[in-house]
Amino acid sequence: MLDPRLYRAALAGVVLAVIVCAFSLSAQPAPVRTTLAPDAFTGTRAAQELDELAARFPRRRPGDAQDELLARRIADTFRSISDGFDVRIARLRGETADGERHLATVIARLAGAPGGQLVVVAHRDALGDGARAELSGTAVMLELARVVSGQLRRGITFASTSGGSGGAAGARDLAGRLAGPTGAILVLGDLGSARHDRPLVTGWSNGAGFAPLRLRRTVEQAVRTEVGASPGEPAATTQWARLAFPFTVGEQGPLVDSGLPAVLLSASGERGPPAGAEVVPGKLRAYGRATLRSILALDAAPSLPTEPERGIVTLRGKVLPAWAVRLLVGVLLVPPTLVAVDGFARVRRRRLPVLPWLWWIAATALPFGVAAAFAWLLGLTGLIDASPPQPAPPAALPFDGPARIAAVTVVLMLVLAWIALRGPLLRRVGPRPTPPGEDEQGAVAALLLVLVALAIVTWVVNPWAAALFVAAAHLWLLFGAPELRLSRGAGLAAVAVAAVPFVFVVASDMTQLGMDPAEALWFCLLLLAGGHAGPVLWVLWSLLTACFVLAARLAWRGRPAVVPARPAGPPVRGPLTYAGPGSLGGTESALRR
Repeated sequence: MLDPRLYRAALAGVVLAVIVCAFSLSAQPAPVRTTLAPDAFTGTRAAQELDELAARFPRRRPGDAQDELLARRIADTFRSISDGFDVRIARLRGETADGERHLATVIARLAGAPGGQLVVVAHRDALGDGARAELSGTAVMLELARVVSGQLRRGITFASTSGGSGGAAGARDLAGRLAGPTGAILVLGDLGSARHDRPLVTGWSNGAGFAPLRLRRTVEQAVRTEVGASPGEPAATTQWARLAFPFTVGEQGPLVDSGLPAVLLSASGERGPPAGAEVVPGKLRAYGRATLRSILALDAAPSLPTEPERGIVTLRGKVLPAWAVRLLVGVLLVPPTLVAVDGFARVRRRRLPVLPWLWWIAATALPFGVAAAFAWLLGLTGLIDASPPQPAPPAALPFDGPARIAAVTVVLMLVLAWIALRGPLLRRVGPRPTPPGEDEQGAVAALLLVLVALAIVTWVVNPWAAALFVAAAHLWLLFGAPELRLSRGAGLAAVAVAAVPFVFVVASDMTQLGMDPAEALWFCLLLLAGGHAGPVLWVLWSLLTACFVLAARLAWRGRPAVVPARPAGPPVRGPLTYAGPGSLGGTESALRR
């Protein structure tokens, strides 16, 4: 059915694309450094501030009474530090781990020279009692305000947000309230825990790209100098996974999504610390000095890149730009696309059924799309108590009794849609039951056509995600290769290998957030319920799942039999098109004349 010569010819461009990618590698930008020692930061005073705030405000769930009282206390502290601070409290209503709540954001701005301002953000809320480690960022921020008041060239803004314990509602609202150009944003998380959970500097986002690489390297260099620990850098494969399916549970996420240069500095990484995490005064001092060193370096820099970084740092420390990845993935998708289109044309010339198999794929995808839409409705109607639009840390929304009921309900909806929708649709329009291999060349053509169409659409939007389709697009050509007869085991292996990139992305995200399979299922359900994964993704992943189901079916039933071509009509041809014996006078009777 498929032409291997066309496939081999199309592979020629892959070598050129690999060479172009090799020459596109560039060095990482150098971090911004400063010769000024951050000795002005007093770790003892920050520790005392932390102890006092944690004792007076032990229960700080987002939007509750103590959270509001702490916001007023922080605003009064900024006013007492300097008359130069322009302090205001912004009100908002946002989705948190406790559902929709009225929140307050304290914004204290100190004017400076024209240009990009510096911004320091720390959330004050917590879901657990005490939670001193989660409040350590606020204590460091208040001490920084005392130290840098009147000492910086650039303007600086300090913001105390709420909702950072799950959903980042305050940070999302802050992105629209920052006045004037912004040069860099430092989001302070846990700055006192003894245990490190790398990477300590996080720049993930919920959309395309990361925080600017130069900003990340500047803060990482300050951490190496003051904390004496490696901040850790995510592997190239981890960066690829986050770009293929972008999400983050840190407060820097909505800021980077808004086009702002923001990084999160946290000893416990983006997940945040447990409520009972111990705070070490020495760590508080070290991280406070690292933050001050970063601010001093950024203040002295003549300019800072503010555009999100869309490339990845490779194994050798080089930056692979996004355009090179788009080129390489696009070229890798050309051979299976050409072969799939050519195979579809061949099958149609033989008048083998393809449309019924396309309908089979659509009917198989429908139950998965219905289940995704049902999960979204559960979040929209409030039947799932809390489903913030930004993913929340797994610990903020645990997989407990109500969560298990919601997950089981969605699974039951999937089963019900499979029985009530898929079966009747296939009985009316789907392919007729046939012996194994009789008409499944049409199934192979439909499978490859849908798969490459999904890959191309994904490539246009997100080439990193489109790379996940490459293995399936190439391996599943074997189902229609004329010179091969795949055994059941080989066919199932081709399906399993094609699923490896997708499984890797899920496993990578589970590892980074410390989730088990049940928690990962609940996390994905919350992404649907909160709207982080929208209808376009529902359709794409539902069709992809249906393609895997059809590929498994083909592998299980074995290699399609070769069906002889059906004649297009009676074997009678007119005088103008006849090219048989005697048309050129070469018969014996013609020679006798």
